[in-house]
Amino acid sequence: MREFIVEADGGSRGNPGPAGYGAVVSDAATGETLAEAAEYIGVATNNVAEYRGLVAGLRAAHELDPDAAVHVRMDSKLVVEQMTGRWKIKHPAMKPLAAEAARVFPPERVTYEWIPRERNKHADRLANEAMDAGRRGEQWSASASRAALDTPRPEPAGPPADAAAGAARVRAALASTSTPTPGSPRPSTAPPATGPADATPTSGAEPATAPDSPRPADDTTGAPATGPADADAGAARVSSGTAAEPGDATGAPAAGADAAGAAADADVRAARTVATPGVGWAPPDMGAPATFVLLRHGETPLTPQKRFSGSGGSDPSLSDIGREQAARVAEFLARRGTVQAVVSSPLARTRETARIVAARLGLEVAVEDGLRETDFGAWEGLTFGEVRERHPDDLNAWLSSPDAEPTGGGESFAATADRIAATRDKLTAAYAGRTVLLVTHVTPIKTFVRLALGAPPEALFRMELSAASLSAVAYYADGNASVRLFNETSHLR
Repeated sequence: MREFIVEADGGSRGNPGPAGYGAVVSDAATGETLAEAAEYIGVATNNVAEYRGLVAGLRAAHELDPDAAVHVRMDSKLVVEQMTGRWKIKHPAMKPLAAEAARVFPPERVTYEWIPRERNKHADRLANEAMDAGRRGEQWSASASRAALDTPRPEPAGPPADAAAGAARVRAALASTSTPTPGSPRPSTAPPATGPADATPTSGAEPATAPDSPRPADDTTGAPATGPADADAGAARVSSGTAAEPGDATGAPAAGADAAGAAADADVRAARTVATPGVGWAPPDMGAPATFVLLRHGETPLTPQKRFSGSGGSDPSLSDIGREQAARVAEFLARRGTVQAVVSSPLARTRETARIVAARLGLEVAVEDGLRETDFGAWEGLTFGEVRERHPDDLNAWLSSPDAEPTGGGESFAATADRIAATRDKLTAAYAGRTVLLVTHVTPIKTFVRLALGAPPEALFRMELSAASLSAVAYYADGNASVRLFNETSHLR
């Protein structure tokens, strides 16, 4: 299925006042601009203009391919929250527009993401061109538009393990002939903490204050980003662990190593060492990879008891501790600000974790059956010791061969690996060049890492993954993979 990115914006010079919208459709895989739309709409409010931009962008995408999937990116928190159903729509002028937007594509093929205004400049400039044309008594003309030319392609500044951010720093380092001052600050991607119309409510209700707060559309500067500086995305942060974890059978929280971000001068030295021909190796620039940020779900009541908990058992929900862990992950990722999609295993504990995180990020949750945990057969709900006592021969066989199944016809590690490889290929094609949070389980995460490293099956027993830990793997267009993060738990401390 083809995937489009729709970026839309709208503004009013007076709120209400002379208003216009802009929308741009691009190819999700290549970033190529495929269509632009803009229109002066007369006197209207900011929010009505934003909705008009959304409708125009969706229609333009539908004309290109009515069977496509669409990811909408807007800097209007109001529109994003209302279109995802988290906020109610009360304004009479916006209800029909929201309904019209919802009818363009089937709802399951459209996802929404809030982005900072500085990352929505193309659509913003289109809206301003439309308003400028209206002031002259004209209509916007695509042939006269300079919005695409005046909008530089932003450098990625991704979350933990976003290899695109590391590549951007490599390019900057190689282009520079001087060494930056040690300790110089790095860009942050966290969204603005406050805003008149974009305040996030503590519940699903619409804010009590009037949503149509003024926002001059001809102000193209974004609000300053806040939050901690990103660590070097090109450096892998690895947490060592010695305890074997049979799937979800173990997983009491363990402290993962939190490697501090290197100083800017160290970034430059490392970049030049890696990317300069004649010094080590010099890989080609394959463009932005598909980056999977792998989140193990939060604790369940079975986690501290170290019981096997796969896809064939009781399907427990999160405990109170697990929900708190999920909330901490959500805040951690929100400060980074660049997770573009959330995909979850179908099991209850992962879907609950994903909902908590996605709600904080302003994203929808897609469910992928291939991310489910291994089925541990008759071992479900038992501790490792209980399995050794009841099924010693089966356990020894399982520990010795990836083809061995748990007692009672569970899933072998070999079968799990085949499933994860197929899921990996499916998701890397669907999310090429994007950063995706995959909310899944111990065995799938270990398998993603093992396959990326080309490690043997027994490597599964040599990795430790804590509840609510983060790992990450980047996948490039030439088929190569790079493990960027493993068992990161600093957000839980």
